[in-house]
Amino acid sequence: MLKTLTLTFSGIIFFLFFSFPHASRAEVDSPIKWSEKELKILKSLQLKNLPPLPKDPSNKYSDNPKAAILGERIFYDTRFSANQKVACSNCHLPTYSFTDNLPLARGMATTARRSMPFIGLAYSRYFFWDGRKDSLWSQALGPPESAVEHGISRTTCATLIYNYYRPEYEEIFGAMPEINSKTCPTKAIPNPDDKEGYAAWLAMSEKNRKAVNRIFANMGKAIAAFVARIVPAPARFDHYVEAVLKNDPDGMNVLSPDEQLGLKLFIDDERVKCINCHRGPLFTNGVFHNIGVSEQSKGEYDRGRAEGIKLMQEDVFNCKGEYSDANPKECRSLNLVPLEIKETGEIMEGAFKTPSLRNSSAHPPYMHDGSSKTMMDVMIFYKDHSPQLKDQELTMDELRRLVAFMETLNAPLRILPFDR
Repeated sequence: MLKTLTLTFSGIIFFLFFSFPHASRAEVDSPIKWSEKELKILKSLQLKNLPPLPKDPSNKYSDNPKAAILGERIFYDTRFSANQKVACSNCHLPTYSFTDNLPLARGMATTARRSMPFIGLAYSRYFFWDGRKDSLWSQALGPPESAVEHGISRTTCATLIYNYYRPEYEEIFGAMPEINSKTCPTKAIPNPDDKEGYAAWLAMSEKNRKAVNRIFANMGKAIAAFVARIVPAPARFDHYVEAVLKNDPDGMNVLSPDEQLGLKLFIDDERVKCINCHRGPLFTNGVFHNIGVSEQSKGEYDRGRAEGIKLMQEDVFNCKGEYSDANPKECRSLNLVPLEIKETGEIMEGAFKTPSLRNSSAHPPYMHDGSSKTMMDVMIFYKDHSPQLKDQELTMDELRRLVAFMETLNAPLRILPFDR
């Protein structure tokens, strides 16, 4: 069955097509029985238990409609790249749940990791696969200055906003300082690896550097106000759980027998253990685990969270920095770092953020490095290599049922209205 969803925002219309699998509607001869413990888990996974969009204390514009509209325009603007062809939307396409379905993201060049989907990010505490950013707005500032993504500088971003978005910017954030080639050289960047750009950055006055940083930070806050509104919609899984809780046999037929059996395996926290990391309405615990992908990689070893945790602490745009709107006591991600290190120790080596499973089966490939081409490849990897599962004897039929269940989490995305 092909369903079409039309999304309209800021004068742009997107037609999103979602092909849902034709799960068998045949009656289950012996309805699957759920224990009280299992029913409690099922209920906890329902999307309707997702709370309202949380406010980001470090971004006082996170619920500002005008900021969201400006952020959306910048999100699709290819001028924010060295070749004028790359925008945020190149790697985060609405038609692919705001990812790109590529093994590794491609901007100015090919990156070392896969694009993460932009669904429900407002509920995250950490951003990027390695968690090197502690807010959605600071995350938005990484790609522009990455040589392999957008390939520009924060001074270029400030110049573009001054030239093309000044009225909208000033209505939200206040008056901009004058931006010209003397006060803001477009190639200036605080990156010692770029000798020419770094020299130009150091040649700027401290006042001008801080002014550029403020404009750059506000750009990130506007983009975050837009991206925060991208959320999942109820899927067949959610309708099934509602039917189970209401003891509605007809409603339970929204999932096929295999899909129901796959769900039962998924929430088995003693043997299969998927639910231990993929829990809650977004099917993620939002933290980091080493499941053995880096160890199996044929490329350069990726340290993941072990490196990301240091980058987050050193980031000038983190929650405790001067461009944040938060009280330091509100900076939960940074404040938890000592506890995270104490409790996990070396486990952070090669660890990556647990992604949401909603809409995941519709958008391969998988893992942080795109190394698993299909969902079945993911299951086989866990069975053969993951420290959490390699000792479990899961049959191919069980793996197939788990894959079938993943299909039930697919649904059209939603972009919440900008006046919310």
